[in-house]
Amino acid sequence: MAVRRPGFYNQIMLPDKPREECGVFGIYAPGCDVAKLTYYGLYALQHRGQESAGVAVANGDKVQLYKGMGLVAEVFAGDQLDGLQGHLAIGHVRYSTTGASHPVNAQPLLFRYVGGMLGLAHNGNLTNVTELRSMLMATGAVFQSSTDSEVIVNIIARSAQNGLEEGLVKSMIDIKGAYSLVIITENKLVAVRDPNGFRPLCLGSLGDGYVIASESCALDTVGAKFIRDLQPGEIVVISDKGLESIQVLKPRKRAHCIFEYIYFARPDSIIDGYNVNKVRREMGRVLANEYPVEADVVIPVPDSGTAAARGYAEASGIPFEEGLMKNRYIGRTFIQPNQQIRDLGVRLKLNPVREVLNGKRVVMVDDSIVRGTTSNKLVAMLRECGVREVHMCLSSPPITNSCYYGIDTSNEKELIAAQKSLEEIRRSIGADGLHYLSLEGLLDIFGEDRNNFCTACFNGSYPIEIAKPKDTGKYSLE
Repeated sequence: MAVRRPGFYNQIMLPDKPREECGVFGIYAPGCDVAKLTYYGLYALQHRGQESAGVAVANGDKVQLYKGMGLVAEVFAGDQLDGLQGHLAIGHVRYSTTGASHPVNAQPLLFRYVGGMLGLAHNGNLTNVTELRSMLMATGAVFQSSTDSEVIVNIIARSAQNGLEEGLVKSMIDIKGAYSLVIITENKLVAVRDPNGFRPLCLGSLGDGYVIASESCALDTVGAKFIRDLQPGEIVVISDKGLESIQVLKPRKRAHCIFEYIYFARPDSIIDGYNVNKVRREMGRVLANEYPVEADVVIPVPDSGTAAARGYAEASGIPFEEGLMKNRYIGRTFIQPNQQIRDLGVRLKLNPVREVLNGKRVVMVDDSIVRGTTSNKLVAMLRECGVREVHMCLSSPPITNSCYYGIDTSNEKELIAAQKSLEEIRRSIGADGLHYLSLEGLLDIFGEDRNNFCTACFNGSYPIEIAKPKDTGKYSLE
């Protein structure tokens, strides 16, 4: 298996961003090289997780699995895919939100149960995982990993005596929280989306076969045609009998993660009917209307701030320029992450263009501020280039609450917006001006669908109740 220092890229190069969740991919395509197509699909989803990757392939008689720590290209650097032969497959890229960054927690997970072999890949977090794990262990269950995904497998297996579909239906009543799943048996591909629809999951066609993916960009990469998003509470079963849809539970209040549009998803993806790039561009236009300022140039913090910066420039009439250049090969840097390298992290990733910035009044557009540790370095870099004024604009509202549905935000005590006022944040990052996109302005972009999103990280309104221990004042999942 590939060996790589887990989480280095996220830990050092992106110290002040919410961290990606995971990406899942599934394919049922007889006659195709499903292992390599899954590899390409995972490559397209690499932005959703860089700690581990894995592929499981079935041929009707058995399920084979290969996974390891690192990026997709590192895990499958040799001829591993050549040994994975079959007509259906699932894949996973992971960033750990529950469970340590360790090879045993890499996915897909593969088990033998009463119906045969069962492989599972999961994006999301369960909110009742402690309760479920305790119940399972009390009845003799043994766990090999520390992920809530293994809890899901156990719940499914216990309920599947009369078939996998029945086991899934029963399991969806018991498990609470965020989960988009792709599941493989010797001859079936199954996809599941939780009743709130927290995490994205879409369906596409490839010839006579089908593809499931976290984002539509992965369908595009493998040449599949987008059909639709899975509905909250829906199970899709694909086999030699074709495609079957089971609406297990009536959709609860929809709670699609709004941060997919702000930061996580690739700009070319369409999620629940909305093109991510268009949404981000509109965020920039709203920012310009909410925070008009006299400036000479609008620059993005690449890449997630680029579309919003273009929208700000279009609405304000201020010229758009690329004032910060991104080193796109920084993910290959494997220097030991000591403190000196941490301090150099921003400069390793971004370099200012002095000719664009010197003597200018600048609007710098980014997607969010989590702890403020990167923003102050970026502002200082601009000052060193002779920038006269720096106005920081964020295409998200202030992040004041942690997420428990599959995104790794910091502890609430580390969230700068939960601890400081707007003016205090402005002073701490050294900007001349600071503006966050208002929650109302953000939701207005989605029109009639404005109530279909989870905004808990902004307002603490959690769609599913989270246990909050009195002794720590922190929400707890494990």
